[in-house]
Amino acid sequence: MINIPKGTKDVLPAEAYKWHFVENTARRIAALYGLKEIRTPTFEHTELFLRGVGDTTDIVNKEMYTFLDKGERSITLKPEGTAGVVRAFIENGLAGGALPLKMYYITPVFRYERPQAGRLREHHQFGVEIFGGKGAETDAEVILLARDYIRALGVEGVELHINSIGCKHCRPRYNEALKAYLRPHLAEMCPTCNARFEKNPLRILDCKEEACAKINANAPRAEEYLCDECREHFAKLKQILDSCGVRYTVDPKLVRGLDYYSKTVFEFSSTAIGSQGTVLGGGRYDTLIENLGGPSVPAVGFGSGIERMLLVLENTGKAIPAEPPLSVYVAGLDEAGRHAAFALADELRQAGIAADIDHAARSVKAQFKYAGKLGARYVVVIGQDELASGECTVKHMEDSASERVKREEIVAYFTERI
Repeated sequence: MINIPKGTKDVLPAEAYKWHFVENTARRIAALYGLKEIRTPTFEHTELFLRGVGDTTDIVNKEMYTFLDKGERSITLKPEGTAGVVRAFIENGLAGGALPLKMYYITPVFRYERPQAGRLREHHQFGVEIFGGKGAETDAEVILLARDYIRALGVEGVELHINSIGCKHCRPRYNEALKAYLRPHLAEMCPTCNARFEKNPLRILDCKEEACAKINANAPRAEEYLCDECREHFAKLKQILDSCGVRYTVDPKLVRGLDYYSKTVFEFSSTAIGSQGTVLGGGRYDTLIENLGGPSVPAVGFGSGIERMLLVLENTGKAIPAEPPLSVYVAGLDEAGRHAAFALADELRQAGIAADIDHAARSVKAQFKYAGKLGARYVVVIGQDELASGECTVKHMEDSASERVKREEIVAYFTERI
């Protein structure tokens, strides 16, 4: 037998309703904020992620699924959603349309990493991107959308952390201050932090190694080095969140894991999934579109792992509403009855009523048992007596009551009750 690849997971029919709940909630909340869906390819040219995500990130250095296609082109399964959306924005000339452009996606992403709870090598993300909104109001709207999505799922005990990591004008000054502080401690820090020291010292603050985290606790804060524009932007964001009653914590160690972020970064986290507690994270990336060859258009967005959100729901005991059961099962008792059952099921479906029939020539007892497993609310029985009388026997599965209904009235009968 060929087994499923490590780090992937089947979503079985009995579990699919949980995914529908999360995905339908995401689509509903996105629609409330005026977002439209965008779909981009599962794979892109590798250069897109090298330039977009950043060559100092763990994603690019360790986690990308990259291969040469038959034309010797380097192709990568997308490890995150933003870069592909930016590529589509540039390539399709969407900057020439109405801005801001507000989009969302639900997509698989691929990262070669150690599988763990809520983190698989193939997982799925709900993501939001808004292109063309420069002010703190756009940051706030994205955060409020994220809050409403989490709230609509019924997830409780989630905390919002925010920070500003500055822009291309003020961050170099902060990087120098950070390097001056870290330089005497490099011998005590992990190899990854040492490798990041010259290229991207800000990422060192994201290190989870105990020794590094202890040193980072006393590191300079980015907020102390912000330029006037970034300081005003962050202050306005906090003011808007306060006015909307959004509780948050300013976290000076929050930098996020991707190189393209600037100014605002944020995360929603939960203790329900242990140390890997982030269930949604994002921020502003005002230079990414230009860096990938497009016009200078500001942008902000977030990504949220669907598997992680499902894990939070499971660990907190949140009951996910089941999808409606099958409405009607039509049981044919013999060859003629099965033909009539097939025709009636088709008629019911055309009327928008979910119906199923026997496909295994089962006995009537076995058909009733199968209908019970399907959760059918009603069973319609068609045998020789029913065909002769022009009536159907309708069995109510909840209380075992039964009644006879004229064949020509059966669709109207169920339309009134379902």
